[in-house]
Amino acid sequence: MNLKPFLLLAPLALIQGCGGGDGGDDTATGQLTLSGIQGLSYQTRSQTGTTDARGRFHYYAGETLTLSVGNLPLVSGVPADEVVTPLEFLPETRRLLDNATVDDLGLLSHRPAEQQAIANTTLRNMTRFLLALDEDGTTADSNQLVFTDRVISQLNAALSTLDQPIDFTVPESQFINEVTEDRETTADADLTPANRLLKAICFYPEGDELCEDPPTQADIDAAPTPPENGTARDPDVVYSDELESKRNRILNAIRKVEDIDSDDIDEYLTSELDRITTDIANEYYLSQVTQELPASDTAIHEVTVRRVGQKVSLESIEAISTDENALVVHSYSAQTHSAEYFIDGEAGDDAELIVNFKPDDDYRWLRKPLRVVIQ
Repeated sequence: MNLKPFLLLAPLALIQGCGGGDGGDDTATGQLTLSGIQGLSYQTRSQTGTTDARGRFHYYAGETLTLSVGNLPLVSGVPADEVVTPLEFLPETRRLLDNATVDDLGLLSHRPAEQQAIANTTLRNMTRFLLALDEDGTTADSNQLVFTDRVISQLNAALSTLDQPIDFTVPESQFINEVTEDRETTADADLTPANRLLKAICFYPEGDELCEDPPTQADIDAAPTPPENGTARDPDVVYSDELESKRNRILNAIRKVEDIDSDDIDEYLTSELDRITTDIANEYYLSQVTQELPASDTAIHEVTVRRVGQKVSLESIEAISTDENALVVHSYSAQTHSAEYFIDGEAGDDAELIVNFKPDDDYRWLRKPLRVVIQ
């Protein structure tokens, strides 16, 4: 997939999205990650706008998203949904997500596929860049990403100065590596396109000293040297060591994509995926969570998957017992969204029936346990 900058062709008529049905229309409201990505420009066939503080956008069912940060295109053709994660930005990672594999418990799981998708080079480069472009440059307190109007304005102005496009498809080493890693000696010509863009953006308030051009070495050499032997400094004189200190402060405030390491990328993407899995799983529950049965019980029992306030529709289901000497799985059915079991142990035994199921509108496999105690 070629993610080099491209021209966004404006359709003949664009309808501005309205409050996801709040204004009386039938548009749906989706969001980019549960933590939110604020300030990305989005476009669907019928809608256009900027994601809000919760990362929300508006769409009609069946539409796809084109996303950009300012005038810098990111992705297109992304299926719009209630929640869209970065793993769904690219067709190659979307395809991976449907490849569930069997885990150590012998149950199908989507998590290995997610981890395989996270290793995608284009996804990692794009995530690294977006994390570096975030308002505070960190997700330590919150995974929310915020791209302010001030940052977007500077980014747009700097885009026209690049002699090479930002290419997220290149190897990670090529995306971040400079001719030299020394911020003080790296010339603009030696910076990667992503770092040239970041260097042109000041993330501090307008007028802050850190937004100024750093003093040059010639400025420092021409400045008076500080007085020695305890002689007081003249408050009206800017000495060479003060200029050198200012230069270092400004240079150290310049962001680079390598400030975001691989662990930062892994942690951000994985935590967002885990959060949405937990959120979706919380919508489902079993008709029972515990069951106490006498050892003499010979009946076949059933437990069903239910969904809070909604009808259950499953694509697939499976179930296992954590102790087949005490609890035996008889059958399971996606059509009835249920599992049947019987006991085969002695008084005092207990085991869990783990019901593993995949909703028909999602790639994730969800698990719910039923604890069975034999009396």
